[in-house]
Amino acid sequence: MSAPSSLDPIDRTILAALQAEGRITNVELARRAGLTAPPCLRRVRTLEEEGVIEGYHARLNPRALGYGITVFALVSLRSQAEVDLRTFEAHVAQLPEVRECHMLNGEIDFILKIVAHDLQAFQLFLTSHLTTAPHVASVKTSLTIRTSKDEPGIPVDFP
Repeated sequence: MSAPSSLDPIDRTILAALQAEGRITNVELARRAGLTAPPCLRRVRTLEEEGVIEGYHARLNPRALGYGITVFALVSLRSQAEVDLRTFEAHVAQLPEVRECHMLNGEIDFILKIVAHDLQAFQLFLTSHLTTAPHVASVKTSLTIRTSKDEPGIPVDFP
């Protein structure tokens, strides 16, 4: 979905503010957008209905919840038939440790972002749920040492 051409600078200001601070009050959001509260709320509802705003989420601290490691896994499947790709995607969709799953072009079929409490928990996850998944040919993993940027969302462009 490309950005609707009807997005004006006010809509983009609203989107940028909500993405940065999802708990902002409508009154404060309206102030930042240069509107009064009722038209601001109408714009937000329209952006939701059009699918521009897909949802609202709390950003949680993984370490505070005991998730000490993040791993990226490069997964190759034995077959790239659409049914096999979808079977794998359905499998990982059921695994809460898999936080992201992206299909790639090239030699690797998928990249996964996985969280685990520790290395032992990840090893168990790897051998019990990932390498044994349907149609998996190989899995290469890399443990995150440090994260220097973790910016949720997307850039909101102002034309």
